[in-house]
Amino acid sequence: MESQAIHTATLDLSKIREDFPILLRKVGGKTLVYLDNGATSQKPKPVIDALVHYYDFQNSNIHRGIHKLSQEITIAYEKARETVQKHLNAAKAEEIIFTKGTTDSICLIANSFSKTFIKPGDEILITEMEHHSNILPWQMYCEENGVSLVVVPVTPEGELNLQDVKSLLGPKTKLFAFTHVSNTLGTINPAKELIALAHAKNIPVLIDGAQAIPHMKVDVQDLDADFYCFSAHKTFGPTGVGILYGKEKWLNAMPPYQVGGGTIKTVSFKKTVYAEVPLKFEAGTPHIEGGIGLAVALDYMNAIGLDHIAAYEQELLAYATKKLSAIDGLRIIGTAKEKAAVLSFVIEGLHPMDIGTLLDQQGIAVRTGHHCTQPLMDYYGVPGTVRASFAFYNTFEEVDKLVDALYKAIKMLT
Repeated sequence: MESQAIHTATLDLSKIREDFPILLRKVGGKTLVYLDNGATSQKPKPVIDALVHYYDFQNSNIHRGIHKLSQEITIAYEKARETVQKHLNAAKAEEIIFTKGTTDSICLIANSFSKTFIKPGDEILITEMEHHSNILPWQMYCEENGVSLVVVPVTPEGELNLQDVKSLLGPKTKLFAFTHVSNTLGTINPAKELIALAHAKNIPVLIDGAQAIPHMKVDVQDLDADFYCFSAHKTFGPTGVGILYGKEKWLNAMPPYQVGGGTIKTVSFKKTVYAEVPLKFEAGTPHIEGGIGLAVALDYMNAIGLDHIAAYEQELLAYATKKLSAIDGLRIIGTAKEKAAVLSFVIEGLHPMDIGTLLDQQGIAVRTGHHCTQPLMDYYGVPGTVRASFAFYNTFEEVDKLVDALYKAIKMLT
């Protein structure tokens, strides 16, 4: 296999893979090759152990008790918030809001920010490559409130033309919401440049970072992002928990998204005074163990080194791109110059679902379909793609297995 001579980045892959028990699982009699990391990533033992430890020894509610368990877990949960703050280089821990995930974070802004700062006749700008989670909340708000949804087109390569962005950022634009990394194309958008274009016209920016945080270092202060959100489950942490970063000035000016226990200072039947950020946006009992598990996942990534992860995944992407491009009839959808470790492709005359089914029978997990980006599929004129999305625990040998399995699938289907 030519893959043996490719790897140069500094990662101890054998040690890393030992930390992910599911990678030992057999599917169809073969060792699992998990290439569906864009949908959800696998969890290392330290994260799994942290969840078990919480239920074994710490289970209690936060912020509401004077007994030891409650105080102990409150401290642990708030330390998790600080871990996220440091990981994103946010100015304050109060700028970190725990949510249910990226979708919930975007919905929070679509409700709270829009209610205060976006009025009938205004415009919200998004891009053609957005996940449905960064389309539908804005579409719903626009339809209900007489606001226009404006869309930046993508180029055939799957990039954004900065001149298009500049021309569409107009006097009516009250928010620009875009993905940092496309879940379908793998395109890494030039977030800092896009934010600068918007800020030059005093337009705030929300970034969907669900696909960026697992692959690269993100510094929200350097980007000057107004809002940035991501999900734990795509970042080697638990499902059901996510993060919304927001600049303090915006969060203080926004009303609560949901209300109830934990969001208040005082309540009477005449008047309620809400808590300061972040608590005014965290109604009810949160996913406590999820927040703690996310912090452990971020610590795990940082221990490996975000730069090492990014460098290795770029090598993996380059190798996989070369190998897949050699297959007759295969077309890669999304050929941006800057990409994360995601490859979407179609094979002439074959349906993506048929390919995915045959790959699964060979123990290889990929994603098929529109990937919650139907407008993007319409642009490329395809019903869907096969998507192989990589993580730092994947190997060059697994790429070889994917390619071999594709040749077998093509032979069976033609």
